[in-house]
Amino acid sequence: MWTATLAVGAFIWGSAFAAQKSGMNHIGPWTFLFVRFLIGGAALLPVIWLMSRFRLNETPAAPKNVSVFKAGFWCGVVLFAGAAAQQVGLAYTTAGKAGFITALYVILVPICGIFIGKNAGLRLCLCAVAAIAGMYMLCVNEELTFNKGDLFMLACAFSFTAHILLIDHYSPLVDAVKLSSIQFFLCGLLAGLPAYFIEIKDAGTMADLINAAAGVKEAWFPLFYTGVMSSSVAYTIQVFAQKHIPPVIASLVMSLESVFAALTGWLILGETLTAREFTGCAVIFAAIIAAQLPERNN
Repeated sequence: MWTATLAVGAFIWGSAFAAQKSGMNHIGPWTFLFVRFLIGGAALLPVIWLMSRFRLNETPAAPKNVSVFKAGFWCGVVLFAGAAAQQVGLAYTTAGKAGFITALYVILVPICGIFIGKNAGLRLCLCAVAAIAGMYMLCVNEELTFNKGDLFMLACAFSFTAHILLIDHYSPLVDAVKLSSIQFFLCGLLAGLPAYFIEIKDAGTMADLINAAAGVKEAWFPLFYTGVMSSSVAYTIQVFAQKHIPPVIASLVMSLESVFAALTGWLILGETLTAREFTGCAVIFAAIIAAQLPERNN
């Protein structure tokens, strides 16, 4: 159940790619991140109130040194680092390479997990390697050389790896919805600093500021979709799902984001997919299904 639920989150992330890309036609990347994450945090406030009003909120027995604010702070910091590195890196590299390098968290999660006592086992590690091979077939169509944009994407992959492992640590201990809201507000505030100093401060005149506000207005649907669906809904699904499934399987399922992005582009936008790209999708799906199979008892 929770694997399928997380797959829904991956679908939302994948389908949000076009919205995020179109939003950049009206406002800068930092302003987009600033508004998107503030919308994401604010959208969860009514949910938090309703859950508290009807006593539906979680009350896990967390250790005394763990609070939802501490969890939200650290998750928000690494989430912002990943989102910022990805946004900056996209200016210097291709979307295909960016998708592939970002998805390296699929293999980084089990590797890093070894150092914190979370041994994934041989079968899951092989599934992760197969998923990376599928990602390469799906995303990379050019010669695989590296530039500074790719280094940003690699930093993004490490940040998302840390985020998955942090969510795995904190999600059983604190309220999932409050954790999500706090991390989004922190991401928005952190994005607000470069948004002001890089994209707003030099606007100069009131007319320029009005134009900037008009850009936000023009980008309202991409901001709404990525803020509410991609942030509030999908990331909160991640926090809930990781209460019940291990981080290696979570990373595999989350890698479906790139598959859904390609398939929705093919079905809705009329983009073409080659036989190699379809094969890459099939390999990723096969790796995820294999990861769900029960262990054989000797």
